[in-house]
This record gives sequence, C-alpha cells and structure tokens, in this order.
Amino acid sequence: MWLWGSKSNALVNRSVAFRMAGTVLRASTRQLLVQRSHLLAPVTGYHARAKVGNRDIVGFGLNGEPTYVDRGDFPCPAVRFMENTADVYSMREKEKTSWIGLSMDDKKALYRASFCQTFAEMHAQGTGEWKSLTAGTIFGITLALWIVILVKLYVYEKPPHTLSDEWKAASLKRIIDQQQGRIEGLSSNWDYEKKEWK
Repeated sequence: MWLWGSKSNALVNRSVAFRMAGTVLRASTRQLLVQRSHLLAPVTGYHARAKVGNRDIVGFGLNGEPTYVDRGDFPCPAVRFMENTADVYSMREKEKTSWIGLSMDDKKALYRASFCQTFAEMHAQGTGEWKSLTAGTIFGITLALWIVILVKLYVYEKPPHTLSDEWKAASLKRIIDQQQGRIEGLSSNWDYEKKEWK
C-alpha cells in the first residue's frame, strides 16, 4: 500500500534523493575535471620532466608527484629508477618478446632498471639504521638536559628566603609557641610539658 505520510516511505524517499544527489555530484565533478585536465597537463608535465630527467613516468606515484621512493607499503613508484640509456632501451625491446628467451641476468637487469631494491633488501635486518636512531635520540636527550641546566642557571631567580631551612624551623617554632591548631592542627602533636613531639 502506497502511503505518502508513512515514516518508512519518507526514509525511502530521502535515501533515493541522497543517492541521486551523490550521482549528480560525481558526474558534475568528473565533467569539471575532464574540462580542466587540459589546463593542468602541460604544467605538470613540464615540471615533472625537469625533475625526473630522462626516466619514464610509469604511474601516479605516492602523492601524484613524479618521484622515486622504495617503500614496502607503496611498491609502485611513479618513475623508473634508472635513466633511459641504450642498454636499457635494448633490454626493453627484449622484454617485449617471449620471456622464456631471457636469461636470469637479463631479467635482473630489467628489474634493476625499474627498481633500486627488492622487497628483501627493503626489509633486511641488520642494516645499522638503529645506530643513527640511537645517536639521534641520545643527542636530543642531551640537548634537552643542557637547556634545562642553562635555564636553571640563567633564567630562574633565586628561591625566596622563606624556603630556607632556618626560616622553616623558626616558622615551626612560632606555630608551636602560639599554639596554632591546638585541637586538630600541628600543635596538637606537640607535647608542651615534655617539649617534644607526641
């Protein structure tokens, strides 16, 4: 039964309206990007070519920038590792034929033309990176300690005389002599006959 005033019908109408709005928004955004892409392509191409030199741009990259980074979490860099030379071009021509005819050295050379490190090399243990991290951490802690020492020497003023041991002892004697807090305070713990703490 079709009822215009029911809650379920209102929810269905809203969800349909939201879906339609999302579709229209995606279509208009896509159309806008298509219209503006010819304006951005020469700029990005010009600046990218100056950065990468004679290397092939083969993908979008990590952030849309044509950079090469060996990362295990993002294994497809935007540019090839090595610049194009005559040897690389000849290997790429061999690559287009059957790979059965390629030797293992040719396959490794093709891989090294595109990538600097393998996954095993990226995640290798014992690279010595811990040494530089430890040295940097110790340097940072040392620098922080020196800053604290210099601040204490040159920035802070001398503590007030009321914090000295003599002043504290005289203040305690005065509190006891005046019998301040005789019921529950500090003087309640003092024995006035024996002149000592209870």
